[in-house]
Amino acid sequence: MTHLTKLLGASAALAISAGAALADPAIIYDLGGKFDKSFNESAFNGATMWADETGGSFAEVELQSDAQREQALRRFAEAGNNPIVMAGFSFETPLNEIAPDYPDTTFVIIDAVVDQPNVRSVIFNEHEGSYLVGVLAAMASETDTVGFVGGMDIPLIRKFACGYAQGVMATNPDATVVANMIGTTPEAWNDPAKASELTLAQISQDADVVYAAAGGSGLGVLQTAADEDIYGIGVDSNQNYLHPGQVLTSMVKQVDTAVYNAFSQGEDLETGLMVMGIENEGVGYAMDDNNADLISEEMMTAVDEAAAAINAGDIMVHDYTSDESCPAIDF
Repeated sequence: MTHLTKLLGASAALAISAGAALADPAIIYDLGGKFDKSFNESAFNGATMWADETGGSFAEVELQSDAQREQALRRFAEAGNNPIVMAGFSFETPLNEIAPDYPDTTFVIIDAVVDQPNVRSVIFNEHEGSYLVGVLAAMASETDTVGFVGGMDIPLIRKFACGYAQGVMATNPDATVVANMIGTTPEAWNDPAKASELTLAQISQDADVVYAAAGGSGLGVLQTAADEDIYGIGVDSNQNYLHPGQVLTSMVKQVDTAVYNAFSQGEDLETGLMVMGIENEGVGYAMDDNNADLISEEMMTAVDEAAAAINAGDIMVHDYTSDESCPAIDF
């Protein structure tokens, strides 16, 4: 496998190597770095899987500031990279401005919708996957109190929280869900120390299962949960391996699949809206050797029945991004 790696300093200009073929795909990771063990890393894994299978190469860049988004998009487009995949909702505004300038380039944005003819928008039903891990959290809790730590306080992360709370309360109506957000700026994705503080505060309120939806900050939640001998729940990637026996499960978004499919389809990929949810295995919960002893047959049956009911339309999971209400949580 060969691929190009470009790492930008806070004020450095983005340079695209001439060594890549003009039609090589490219990927731009969001803030937090491609090895965040969560969202960005899942995107990287999808690109790497494509490269390993095809022998192809791809260009990539890790942003160091919001100001670099437009620069990265334009430089890749001008270099002939196609398609250009960007991981994260924060690319929505610059992509809306840039896409018309490069009508022959196909762009793929993950976690946002950009209505342009040369853009594929990939969004996930995070609320559905979060409902499932909420079921497991409610069944695993011995205190009837569970927690949620979100990264940046935005509707997308409240979507995770509300789906989780709905799953908890449907399973145990007597449960309490304690929720906190790390911050209101992009720095919230990379502040594990603050995430740890919030986790400790939730533990002081009797939470014995805490779900993290906080990018790189979530590592602080999982570490603290393990240190305090409670359960953590990972997000985006399968994070069960980080603390075997202490991560109850992970709510998995198949970001890797979205990137792999985009790279595989190349310049011919279909544009428009793509939704990934339980129905097409775009979201789910993670099971492996690291958490096999934590999930009983009863729990497995309950969560699988919930997934089937969501898929059949018998359970409607609330989507905060469509209706900004969440009665089970006081943010």
